[in-house]
Amino acid sequence: MNHREKLKAKKRVVIKIGSSSLTHPETGGQDLIKLEKLVRELTDLKNRGMDVTLVSSGAIAVGKKAVHISGSTKSLTEEGIAVKQACAAIGQARLMMTYQKLFAEYNQITAQILMTKKTVLDPLSRRNTHNTFTELFKLGVIPVVNENDTVATYEIDNLGVFGDNDTLSAIVTALVDADLLILLSDIDGLYTDDPRDNPDARFIPQVDELTDDLFHMGKSTTGSSVGTGGMSTKLNAAKIATSAGADMVIANGHDVEVIHRIIDGEEIGTLFSAHRDENFYMADYLSD
Repeated sequence: MNHREKLKAKKRVVIKIGSSSLTHPETGGQDLIKLEKLVRELTDLKNRGMDVTLVSSGAIAVGKKAVHISGSTKSLTEEGIAVKQACAAIGQARLMMTYQKLFAEYNQITAQILMTKKTVLDPLSRRNTHNTFTELFKLGVIPVVNENDTVATYEIDNLGVFGDNDTLSAIVTALVDADLLILLSDIDGLYTDDPRDNPDARFIPQVDELTDDLFHMGKSTTGSSVGTGGMSTKLNAAKIATSAGADMVIANGHDVEVIHRIIDGEEIGTLFSAHRDENFYMADYLSD
């Protein structure tokens, strides 16, 4: 049995989807067709008997649309960050309302978990959060996770603990003892160079060992004006997830139906093989 075939036996999966995969690039409005398909995919995995967690970006983008803020809001001034935090507060409620409605159509219960740096670094908070996830799985619930941008600016300023939801999803993977992480991106997987700039870039279907050369390939750029994570953040996520004992797949989120095809063992995206580090300690991957 090859490694792809082994994905069929996974029991607990974390799926991360970014802002650019949830919104229309022309308007910034929610892509409801894609959201509905995403919810259907996740519910079907749950119906297969898997524990499922969704790490979803999109709060700031949805909030900006709601209050008619257009264009880039990249200012890292106190006022600029406050605007983003306000948009996050508005957008998170709207995004969660959409998820609740869509999951309800399939009789699937969902729950919201908003995390901050302290959630992971504080041992008591980390244990309580793990216990919450465990109980939600027992109850058949699909948790929807995001960083709490209203009170934490780590993802907003891209300087802090998580910096992006790629890293957050890997931390969640380790926290809930998942055996698979799927990162849905705006690119098909890992390439030797950015294929949008270099037509000679070579696709890498599987990574059995994360080497320094691979990290040098990682780009800190992203093709979207609403996302924060480039390939370098995905490689960092791979390091965390594989060290925690989970396989990880990077795939293009343009068609969210790739989720079940990945689980079915199809050769989609780049597969990073798990290499559990017996000395793995989550806080080692985060800064104080």
